[in-house]
Amino acid sequence: MRVVLLGPPGSGKGTCAKIIGGLYGVPVITTGDMLRAAVARATPLGRTAKGYMDRGELVPDDLVNSLVAERLAEPDAANGFILDGYPRSPKQAEALEKHLQKTGKRLDHVLHVELEDEAIIDRLSKRRSCPRCGAIYHLENKPPRTNGMCDTCATALVQRDDDRPEVIRRRLEVYREKTRPLLSFYERRGEIKTIRGDLPLDELPAALRRVLNGRG
Repeated sequence: MRVVLLGPPGSGKGTCAKIIGGLYGVPVITTGDMLRAAVARATPLGRTAKGYMDRGELVPDDLVNSLVAERLAEPDAANGFILDGYPRSPKQAEALEKHLQKTGKRLDHVLHVELEDEAIIDRLSKRRSCPRCGAIYHLENKPPRTNGMCDTCATALVQRDDDRPEVIRRRLEVYREKTRPLLSFYERRGEIKTIRGDLPLDELPAALRRVLNGRG
């Protein structure tokens, strides 16, 4: 199973990725994790990427494409993978397509996790984090035992700046601006399937199976 996952921040894309990975026994590969792993292993590509990251610059497309190809060549990805956070542009999508063609493979699905802006804002704005140990809570779905305090280290919880409604709205605007061409790229090929990002967690595995197996 080879899947590209698309969806705005807060849509539930990461949760879907983990579930699909577990259902089909394939690794979930995110851009951030991939970059950090390459840097930690000090591969030639990782050392080059580290220079950009240390300077606070975006890693160029060509380098990201090469890092993805390097990661997909690892043994655990031989039977499939879930890509979360890549590709981010039609140019990256074309590079992925060419790489898979060279290895005699193809994508099975491009899954778009859909959720309305207001639902995303409501979900993310209720997230709280611990500045000391990094634990994440949600005021409705995963509240702390003591209001406003971390269960693990009893530190006062905070709302991250990027979880404030006005910032979330801007993040969603940027997402749409940047991903609209990518969605069009895959839509023209008839490759996109969709799933709602607000399905109950206990219903998600069955719903994802239906969508990925062509029954929903």
